Amino acid sequence: MRRRDLIAASAALTAVATTAAAEDAPSGGQSLSMPGVGLPIIAGGRLRNYVFVSLRLHLGGSTTPEAMRTKEAFLRDALVRAGHRTPFVVPDDWTRIDPAALSASLMRSAATIAGRGAVTRVEIVSQAPRRRTGVQGG
Repeated sequence: MRRRDLIAASAALTAVATTAAAEDAPSGGQSLSMPGVGLPIIAGGRLRNYVFVSLRLHLGGSTTPEAMRTKEAFLRDALVRAGHRTPFVVPDDWTRIDPAALSASLMRSAATIAGRGAVTRVEIVSQAPRRRTGVQGG
């Protein structure tokens, strides 16, 4: 897939997600969807795969989805940088991201970018690996 197509697709998914974020909010609070974040799987010092994750950020008390949309690009950037610095790899599986590590990293980044309590929980909605077979570590 060409890089231009990937960028255009992620922009289109972001536009769709921002309009649907208010509809996706659970009854207990508001949330913001972050679709299509590509994270690397690095094992043995080599890039093995990419996993594209869709996330839902559950927002704290006074934080609104409109306010968080302006910070979404900064959160994506922080997540991708953290994924390259210390990959969220599940041992012996190159097709999945470690949800606990990803959630902890994004919560730390959200606290510095949007303020403490702005994001209460990170939910991984879906994970789609670029390569689906033959990538088991051994």
